[in-house]
Amino acid sequence: MKDFDIIEFLRKIVSMGASDAHLYVDEYPSMRKDGEIIKFTEMLPLTDEDLASGLNTLLPPHLKDSSDDYMDLDFAYEIQGCSRFRVNASRQLNHRALVIRTIPYKIKNIKELNLPSAMNQFSMLNNGLVLITGPTGSGKSTTIASLIDYINNHYSKHIITIEDPVEFIFTNNMSIVSQRQVLLDTPSFPDGVKYALRQDPDVIFIGEIRDRETIMSALKAAETGHLVYATIHTNDAVQTVNRIVNMFDPGDRQFIREQLAQILRGTVSQKLVPTNDGAGRRPACELLVCTSTVKDFIIKDELEEIYDLVKKGSFNKMITMNNSLYQLCKAGYVTPETALEFSDNKNELQQALRGVYHGTFSSQG
Repeated sequence: MKDFDIIEFLRKIVSMGASDAHLYVDEYPSMRKDGEIIKFTEMLPLTDEDLASGLNTLLPPHLKDSSDDYMDLDFAYEIQGCSRFRVNASRQLNHRALVIRTIPYKIKNIKELNLPSAMNQFSMLNNGLVLITGPTGSGKSTTIASLIDYINNHYSKHIITIEDPVEFIFTNNMSIVSQRQVLLDTPSFPDGVKYALRQDPDVIFIGEIRDRETIMSALKAAETGHLVYATIHTNDAVQTVNRIVNMFDPGDRQFIREQLAQILRGTVSQKLVPTNDGAGRRPACELLVCTSTVKDFIIKDELEEIYDLVKKGSFNKMITMNNSLYQLCKAGYVTPETALEFSDNKNELQQALRGVYHGTFSSQG
């Protein structure tokens, strides 16, 4: 059997609709498709040489001479006519490992992604902060790409993205899109935002809020009249506000609450849920729109009240994660068991589902 060809393997998994490749020493090459890991047991387990050769093939020129100095690396790669990829190179037990995310050329719109139509309102804002949240692999980057692409196709604006690495590539349409990669085009996320403010932007996308410096730069950019999109790793709207506030010292938190209340326009929390036909996944979304009532709750640190507000109704088309999961069940896309598995409040969802399924599935709360 011939040596492992990483380009050939990546082409193969793209043709099969995979979201990720997983490559580890002494393991079969694997891919993730529809949330499940699939091993290619007809291939040979990978060796150190396979990983070293594969990494060398994918590494951008500016990292080739210094890759051994890093234990973890993130960078982008492209196979022309096939796909772009986000590559993470790491070490485990002193062996190289690669996890590679596929990034399709085509940017789907909100409808094609099966996201709530209410999401479109976040593309029509002129200023403020919009946070897209969720666990790794929940489609955050894809959702933001859709929002940016809508602006690019409908408005004459200057959009600046600051990413690590650059993922989706935008072709200028009505807007100008400037894409900057951390460590290649700008030293860090905070520096990228600071200098972006001097580049006449209308919209700034911050690839990930990881620390206090980045959130401070995002707040400043939104305060000064720009529309800022950013991602953050949290599970729901309340957690998102708490996470940001708790990045700061106790004495500063009330000021941050007041600042956040004034500039936050909304949050979207996402999960990708396997469909009951085994043919893919559907997004479940919690959608919070920052109304005057929500602002008051943030300022007063009454965050649990926000969840009750979102749960109560369709004002601004807000929706809870449980409501989204319930609707997926009701439409026949996912099973009750799967919906409960992805719910953070199983008892509440179970009560709602009983009205539809009359208790035909067992308790999993």
